[in-house]
Amino acid sequence: MVSLLCMACQPRREVRLTGKTMGTTYHITAVVGLLTSTDALQEKIDARLKAINRSMSTFDPDSELSRFNAITTSTERFSPSADFRHVLKVSAELYRLTDGAWDGTLDPLINLWGFGRKGIVHTVPADEKIRQALTHVGFDQIRLDDAGRMHKLDPAVTLDLASIAKGYGVDAIARLLGDADIADFIVEIGGEVYARGHRKDGKAWRIGINRPDKEASFTEVYKVVPLTNQAMATSGDYRIFFQIGEHAYAHILDPRTGRPVTNGVVSASVVAANCTVADGLATALMVMGPEKGIALVDRLPDVACLIVTREADGSLKDHPSAGFVLH
Repeated sequence: MVSLLCMACQPRREVRLTGKTMGTTYHITAVVGLLTSTDALQEKIDARLKAINRSMSTFDPDSELSRFNAITTSTERFSPSADFRHVLKVSAELYRLTDGAWDGTLDPLINLWGFGRKGIVHTVPADEKIRQALTHVGFDQIRLDDAGRMHKLDPAVTLDLASIAKGYGVDAIARLLGDADIADFIVEIGGEVYARGHRKDGKAWRIGINRPDKEASFTEVYKVVPLTNQAMATSGDYRIFFQIGEHAYAHILDPRTGRPVTNGVVSASVVAANCTVADGLATALMVMGPEKGIALVDRLPDVACLIVTREADGSLKDHPSAGFVLH
């Protein structure tokens, strides 16, 4: 008679999986049974992330997103994959909720400022070029019909979903791990995080927010947030920027002006039920600023945020929403 070891009764161990995706890295920590094959798990994770990147990468000329961007008429219909379609639906809702502060059609401006697939420019674009690019910005220029097909109202509009795609990747891997009956894990892609269950010691996962300074190291922690069955994403102006003289131009662009934000916000962290929303909303809050941003977050169920501004004297000031919890 063969005795089978009950999966629920297995001694548990903490494993770490890492890799590259979406132009950045991923890190996963999971509490699993002794018999769990981490090699098989990693293969599934890498395959899933490769599929998402193949769908929404602006750097892959054959990706779904690139093929949609290449359309030059308002009559052609495009049938997106389930991944692409889901992100489009969330994108449309974020655009609506934030009154356009988050906009997935900033692609021409992102490239104009040197933060996109066309490479670094390190120069401030001419006013006329900014005005011209702005005429082809607006997520309301994209339609998704009842049959799940998408088309452009403005043939020149193009997508860049980098400010939401990593969050979607986090959610996809979280679902994959859940489907593998793993109840306790943390998934991080490029700083965007989802945590489920608890650490091996039974405590909540603890997530650090980087100090929002250009001189700070990637490991310097500003605040620590406990996270269980929630996602957190942080957007900031202190990692991707170029400098001309004493003026820094960050990659967070205001869709209303076509220029980098100049409202004093240096960091915005959002806690939400899923990372797709947290990722996009964190970018929107950078644009909206503390007053409007927190007013929005306080209206949303199961969403909290911390917006950090730099004051005139150089100090940092925290603006937490009503539900934001620090460790």
